Amino acid sequence: MLPDLDDDERRLIRALEVSGLAAEPRVWDDPSVGWDDVRLVVIRSTWDYAERRDAFLEWCAGVPRVLNSVPVIRWNTDKTYLRDLEAAGVPTVPTTWVGVDSHAGDFLLPEGHLVVKPVISSGSQHTARYDPSGQAAARIHVERLLTGGRAVMVQPYVTSVDADGETGMIYIDGAFSHAVRKGPLLQAPGVATDQLWALEDITPRSAAADERAVAEATLDALPWPREALLYARVDLVRGVDGAPLLLELELTEPSLFLGLERGAAARLAEAIAVRLGQG
Repeated sequence: MLPDLDDDERRLIRALEVSGLAAEPRVWDDPSVGWDDVRLVVIRSTWDYAERRDAFLEWCAGVPRVLNSVPVIRWNTDKTYLRDLEAAGVPTVPTTWVGVDSHAGDFLLPEGHLVVKPVISSGSQHTARYDPSGQAAARIHVERLLTGGRAVMVQPYVTSVDADGETGMIYIDGAFSHAVRKGPLLQAPGVATDQLWALEDITPRSAAADERAVAEATLDALPWPREALLYARVDLVRGVDGAPLLLELELTEPSLFLGLERGAAARLAEAIAVRLGQG
């Protein structure tokens, strides 16, 4: 958690004030903080939850109304949600899943450039890229995560990211708001960061029609109506054939890059006001 907030949250608080709503940051795991006096909790930069997801989910269930909702958060904080979306027909980056009950020799890694990361993770923590000569190091990484009790996902490194980056598509209240280009994080073999999150190179981007189509299909495939989501970010990359693939769907604590689109903070504030019956 960022107790001093990042740019997104500062912009949102100002926009909420304009809408006549009082908002303040509170740290989710601070035992001195009370929650009975709030009408709504909006999850934002809780990027430390991955190391203690059970405690985070317990906290979410114990506070007043939270957005996105607890069922959404529970589903979205375990990246096996990608299997649900793939089964629903959403084109996703191919993934090899390695369960916590696996042991050395029990699993096969794909060949080529790989990305290894925990199934429960945020901010690119414990995530690394490996080139084709790094199979042994990738296996050690997988085994280290398994030993720590963490299930693992292994994906091919999508090389288009090096030149084109990812496309992050931001939705507010189920409607498309804006898109950004996310520059490559895994630019060399090795763990992306040992910090709470990896710094990103973010710039505005106009989403292409095929990217919009995949993002819309992703939201339509959810177990909830898209209008039930206060916010969503759909992260896409282009596969070897140039078609967009879902990399991740962020419904819990995503950066929304509100400063890169005029009116985005105001739209999010208005969506919050509507949910409080004041819009």
